[in-house]
Amino acid sequence: MAKYTAIGGQALIEGILMRSPEKTALAVRVPDKSIDITYIDAKSLRDKYKILRAPVVRGVIAFAESMIQGYKAMMMSAEKSGFTDVEDEKPQTEEEKAQSKKKWDKVMNAVMIFGAVLGVALSVVLFMLIPRLAVKGLEALANTEFDKIVRSSIEQLIKLAVLVAYMYGVSLMPDIKRVFMYHGAEHKTIFCYEKGLELNIENVRKQRRFHPRCGTSFLILMILVSLIVSTVVQLIFPGVYSIVWLWVLAKILMVPVICGIGFELLRICGKYDNLFTKIVSAPGLWLQRITTKEPKDEMIEIAIAALRAAEPEIPDVDRSIDERQSDNNE
Repeated sequence: MAKYTAIGGQALIEGILMRSPEKTALAVRVPDKSIDITYIDAKSLRDKYKILRAPVVRGVIAFAESMIQGYKAMMMSAEKSGFTDVEDEKPQTEEEKAQSKKKWDKVMNAVMIFGAVLGVALSVVLFMLIPRLAVKGLEALANTEFDKIVRSSIEQLIKLAVLVAYMYGVSLMPDIKRVFMYHGAEHKTIFCYEKGLELNIENVRKQRRFHPRCGTSFLILMILVSLIVSTVVQLIFPGVYSIVWLWVLAKILMVPVICGIGFELLRICGKYDNLFTKIVSAPGLWLQRITTKEPKDEMIEIAIAALRAAEPEIPDVDRSIDERQSDNNE
């Protein structure tokens, strides 16, 4: 039976990021087809301030740090893999290379800031404002006012529909499809590791690509938790929903609470296998049919290299197979 491990990952452009409590490693397929391993300094605020390790609070911090680190890792993988290279503008001298690198860093910092602002704006419009206006429109058409629970349920269903449509749309893009294939390789490799099997392409290929601790599942959990939290807020403050800008503001303020609760549920689903966790995990596992694809062998090779690089000195799962392999090699 598979055992929970604290190792988690993220699919990148021609690479994979793996995190453990001790190390964070980035494995990327570089232009000469070799695998580049880069270790990233990933010290968390949770290690510095004990209060930030409290349940729910740790989820908010983990989510924010994961977003920042993941975006930086994506930019690093794009650069290392040659994804951003433009052949006819390739610098010829070391000085030109240094200048080009500085320009690239500035551009990426600007892109990261712009992307963050745009992401927040789109999130507010797509997942807060549009569902709110859609419910008001339905109430007007029906010439009635929905019950608070019904109202919240409709909003969350609209959010879910928007999320699934967005995920499916981007999955049709060739470059994103490759990232989703790396996502599948990451999940399969972690499953293989958790089962205590030898980490090789054949063993990894046999594993499932749907993992309960995936970030995709986290997105679904946030929508489900949002249903409960927003309903409770409406019951406590019944007048807040009637004022559009105030309700959108309230939804924004709810995000940290929703993130924190969703994080705790995700941890529970990763640690335990029972009826409750299966029900909670089911929607996220279903969505992973879109966000993960069957990987190629060379992608699995990247995932194995990333996991090996990030593996803690004392594994949190039974890895006695590694000791037997070492004895056989001797």
